[in-house]
Amino acid sequence: MRQLLIDELRKQEVEKIHSYLKSHAQSGPIDGIYWLFIPQDLWSQAQHGHHNCSPFYFAMEMGDDFCSFELLVRAQNSLHCSCITYATPAQRNFLLQFADRLVSTEAIIS
Repeated sequence: MRQLLIDELRKQEVEKIHSYLKSHAQSGPIDGIYWLFIPQDLWSQAQHGHHNCSPFYFAMEMGDDFCSFELLVRAQNSLHCSCITYATPAQRNFLLQFADRLVSTEAIIS
């Protein structure tokens, strides 16, 4: 899986990241999983043709000492479809900017 990983986090940093994700993303169905929805203007051509699969999002996972940002674009209403694919450059930049804001805002230094 292609992903951005921030690891070796201290307990205080994990708590800050959880708090940030709770207010800037949606909690997923499993504890420690968050969804970052992708704005419609960043959807790929295939994703625009699959409104029935949308919304599209990135999954983020919080562990005891890490935060992982998947680069796979998932669809909330489908598990197997051609619209589920790795991020386009614009989508990847959206996710990286989100991660950069999180690290900067929460003063993560690990």
